Amino acid sequence: MQTRSGPFSLPGDGMAAPAALLLLLGTAGVGPTPAEASRGDREPVYRDCLSHCERRNCSGPGLRHFRSQQPLYMSLTGWTCRDDCKYECMWLTVGLYVQEGYKVPQFHGKWPFSRFLFFQEPASAFASFLNGLANLVMLNRYKAAVPRSSPMYHTCIAFAWVSLNAWFWSTVFHTRETNLTEKMDYFCASTVILHSVYLCCVRTLGLKHPTFATAFGGFLLLFLACHVSYLTLVRFDYGYNMAANVAIGLLNLFWWLGWCVRNQQRLPYVWKCVAVVLLLQALALLELLDFPPFFWIFDAHAIWHISTIPVNILFYSFLVDDSLYLLKANSDLLKID
Repeated sequence: MQTRSGPFSLPGDGMAAPAALLLLLGTAGVGPTPAEASRGDREPVYRDCLSHCERRNCSGPGLRHFRSQQPLYMSLTGWTCRDDCKYECMWLTVGLYVQEGYKVPQFHGKWPFSRFLFFQEPASAFASFLNGLANLVMLNRYKAAVPRSSPMYHTCIAFAWVSLNAWFWSTVFHTRETNLTEKMDYFCASTVILHSVYLCCVRTLGLKHPTFATAFGGFLLLFLACHVSYLTLVRFDYGYNMAANVAIGLLNLFWWLGWCVRNQQRLPYVWKCVAVVLLLQALALLELLDFPPFFWIFDAHAIWHISTIPVNILFYSFLVDDSLYLLKANSDLLKID
């Protein structure tokens, strides 16, 4: 169990006994709740602990003491006194749940994670970094293997940079969650899905009909602008965002699969593309396996991020094979597909 390590004091043993009673009374028959009010942060013990901690440590002499004791790397990454109070009170509440034999609750829509240095979700952050690193390595390999004259070269390079940007913001978000980093993570993930659809459009139709590909790309940009504007200016609707990404993802899946089936005899390397799109859909099911993190570090989302690393590598391998094939067939583009 995570122990208290923050530069301030929490309620002592005098609070623990009545808090345990409040905990048991407060959880009877309560089911999962939305992110704004999860079971853990609704508990009286958590709220009492947070109120006491903030009064004692987050103003006046207590705040000056907190700032003098807080490590520099924590202050530079935006961790505040209130953030530390939430963290310590979360573990106090989790400890009481475990002690009384109850299931571990979520707090503010998230499972409790053991913080490492300033990393809020260390496994997901590290896995996102590794995905980004894999994308960067494969981008360089693609540029070294494929001449710029290949018809898909610039589209593939753009897709790689969009993916790199998304993994960067995923790393930042899992390192330190704020409203800004959450939105950037969500928006950049949507951008990757849309660009994958555009990549598919260019490969399957755009080489013969570049005007259509350009118009379709403009439509996707307009959709992304409307999507981001709605979530930013109107309401950040998690359900809508998920539904939109699932719909786009299914379009991406069936479009790629349809093209692969039609070309599997002529292009033997398309099995890589089939494997990628099917694996990504299968691995996405990990998101449905919502469970408390193993060792307070590895949850379903972190495992999903780890599992996508080899999938990214395989997709770039497909892009290299396909780009080289197109380069070879460039003299007779009308016969492609």
